[in-house]
Amino acid sequence: MGLRLFHFSDKPGIEVFTPRPSRTGEALVWAVEEKYAFKYLLPRDCPRVTFWPGEHTTEDDRWQLMGATDAGHVVAVEKGWIPEILACKLYRYVFDPSYFILQDACAGYYVSDKPQIPMECDLVEDVFSVLLACDIELRIMDELWTLRDMVLASSLEYSIIRFANAAPRRDL
Repeated sequence: MGLRLFHFSDKPGIEVFTPRPSRTGEALVWAVEEKYAFKYLLPRDCPRVTFWPGEHTTEDDRWQLMGATDAGHVVAVEKGWIPEILACKLYRYVFDPSYFILQDACAGYYVSDKPQIPMECDLVEDVFSVLLACDIELRIMDELWTLRDMVLASSLEYSIIRFANAAPRRDL
């Protein structure tokens, strides 16, 4: 099977995805390749730290942050988000990849500057179960700041999403 691109939303029935301004100001439609879809099996605003070993990851960093897990990726969320995660229902929109270009290979992000019509849409009712079926280790943490800082200082590949919604940093 070839490349599959998804967009996850809590809104059903989106018939056309219109490009929206990005941080750079360019209006884009975003999609993620299937391999990295696990990063979006959470409520939209849920802060998360995801990381995995890459080509340049040192064994020390891998061991320190991933430990003995056999999972290919770690997804860390705050404990306070668990009720919203358990209640979350998402719609997985599928796009034709021929209309997208790769924006970030590390994160699996693809973009299009043209409106996109999804080829199909599936309801993901139990995101927690679907997330746990992925090749990940799910970490439920009191706070994410310490882990975020460690991941940023490491040689691991990472994606940190919606971190502005994380609980405030605690003085230790």
